[in-house]
Formats: sequence, structure tokens, C-alpha cells
Amino acid sequence: CRCCADSKRHSSILYNILRSDERVASPLGTGTRRGQASRGCPCGSRRRVALRSPQVACKAASAVLVKTLRFVQNVPCFQELPLEEQLLLVRSGWAPLLVLGLAQERVHLETVESAEPSMLQRILTTRRQGEQLPLRGPAPERSHHGIGGGGSPHPPSAGEIQAIKGFLAKCWSLDISTKEYAYLKGTVLFNPDLPGLQCTQYIEGLQREAQQALNEHVRLIHRGDGARFAKLNVVLALLRSIHANVIAELFFRPIIGAVNMDDMLLEMLCAKL
Repeated sequence: CRCCADSKRHSSILYNILRSDERVASPLGTGTRRGQASRGCPCGSRRRVALRSPQVACKAASAVLVKTLRFVQNVPCFQELPLEEQLLLVRSGWAPLLVLGLAQERVHLETVESAEPSMLQRILTTRRQGEQLPLRGPAPERSHHGIGGGGSPHPPSAGEIQAIKGFLAKCWSLDISTKEYAYLKGTVLFNPDLPGLQCTQYIEGLQREAQQALNEHVRLIHRGDGARFAKLNVVLALLRSIHANVIAELFFRPIIGAVNMDDMLLEMLCAKL
């Protein structure tokens, strides 16, 4: 990145000699340079990372996904919905439900920085293949509905992984119980704001019941913590910053490849898990 290249250039002997005269002549310039250096590299959160042990983590995530869909299938109110409505809800909520399951199962993520090809490697590779050299820029915006059947691998960035780790740490710090996880999953699953739903009022009522049940449970079990219900809703808010595409790339592409999550979810939803 440019900031890392500037840092290397600024650390050279010739640069320091030239800058030493400027620092003596202009103290204000020195202060500005120090202030800029103290901010650190602004592109660090965009660095690509991968799982340290993908086979272990992906296997754990797959088991959690199966367990999550089994939980969904065992909810009587969910079974009363038409299959099309069920699929819409699962397609929208599988990623946050899976992350909640990872937190409940205490699945820890160990990641390593993913080495990106150098500019020379990119030039040689693309020219050998007769392709145009792609421009290096910000990562494209991710979709919220998982990855499709094609496309090249796009490893998650450090910032995206940190959002997942931060969510897991938040859940573990609250020591969320099994019942609280169930009510949180119900709130996520029954989302009445999805476009294309026909049973909107019914689904909205189910989400309201999940929230009421969570509130009553918290008042009964955590009488001395009046802010716990609000803290649990903060957990739900943190889930919105985690994209389904990131979860699919991180946990399923390493072992399945270019997987279409919609097809896989439909197959799992119709199967007897």
C-alpha cells in the first residue's frame, strides 16, 4: 500500500539526512510529521487474512450450521410458514444465526495474514494469461446473501475478521445462557422487514414474542442487572456489521470451493437433519 511504501521511503538514510535540515528549519513541520506517523497505517484493516487451521475451523462451522438449521426446523411456528417464507427467512438469517451458534459453542478463530501477490507477480501472471492488469483499490462491497457459484476467491479483510472476533468476545463477556441464545436466534430468524414476505404480520408477532420472552427471562434470572436486556440487544446490533459473504468465504470456500449458499441452504432445509 502507499502508506507502507512511504514509510519505507521515509526510513532511508538519504531521506533522513534531507529531512534533518528541514526539521531544524521548521519545527512545525516536525510536529506535523510526528502526528501523521502516530496515526499508523490506515490500510491495516484492509489486509487479507485466512484461517490458521481451515480444516478444523470449517468443520466446526459446518457442524454449527447443521445444528442451527436443526434448531430452526424444530421451532413449531417456523414449520407453520409456507416453504417459500421459510427459505426467505433462512437465506437472510443463516449468517447471523451461525455466528450466534459459534459464540454459543465457544468456537475460537485463529487467523493468519494472507500473502498477496506482488505487483511483478500480478503483471507476469496477467500478461501470461492475456488479461488486463486489474487495478488495486478498495475491496468491493460485499453482498449480504452469501457467495454465488462462481467468482474468484476474495479472502476476508482483517477488519471484517476483527468484527467477528469482537462479536464473539462480547457474547462471551456477557456469559449468555442457552435460553438467551434461543431467544436471540428467534429475534434474528423472524425478521418481518425482508422484501417478498407474505406473512409479515405473523412473523412480526413472532419476533415480538421472542423479544418479550427474552425480557421476561432476563428480569427473572438477572434481577440485579437492569441493563442486561439492553446489552443483549447491543449484541443483535453488532450482528448487522457482519456480512454473510464474509462468513461464506471464511468457513465454506476453503473446503467446498465456489459454493452457492442458497442451493446448499435449500437442500439442508428440506433434508431431515
